[in-house]
Amino acid sequence: MTANIRIALSSDHAAIQLRQAIATHIADLGWEAVDIGPTSPESTHYPKHGKAAAQLVASGDCRFGIILCGTGQGIMMAANKEKGIRCGVCTDAFSARMIRQHNDANMLSLGVRVVGEGLALDIVDAFLSAQFEGGRHATRVQMIETTEG
Repeated sequence: MTANIRIALSSDHAAIQLRQAIATHIADLGWEAVDIGPTSPESTHYPKHGKAAAQLVASGDCRFGIILCGTGQGIMMAANKEKGIRCGVCTDAFSARMIRQHNDANMLSLGVRVVGEGLALDIVDAFLSAQFEGGRHATRVQMIETTEG
């Protein structure tokens, strides 16, 4: 049931190759990859790329976002500034499942200098296959949302 569900992908210059591998992987799974770049290896600033992807998710144009930088931390911080975004950095599949199941995360951040391609694809699969559990977790997600500016 993933046909036509769009996923925004963005990164800084350090993570272009891994982002493109993820784009191919999710397209092979039936998701629509909306890869907003960059495509050039020249140094670029991760905050603008995190924000651009977050805006696509927050607007509803994309259901999820996957963003990357060296550690995944900086680009995640930038994305989380956008109202309605719940993005977490994951270095393992368990955490990726949990941010979807318990936190209703709509974005995933990865560090290209932290995880290799094989692990990154496993993390993406865990994130995309998990479902929000609701219940007591919904109350906590609502508490997070009330802190947004």
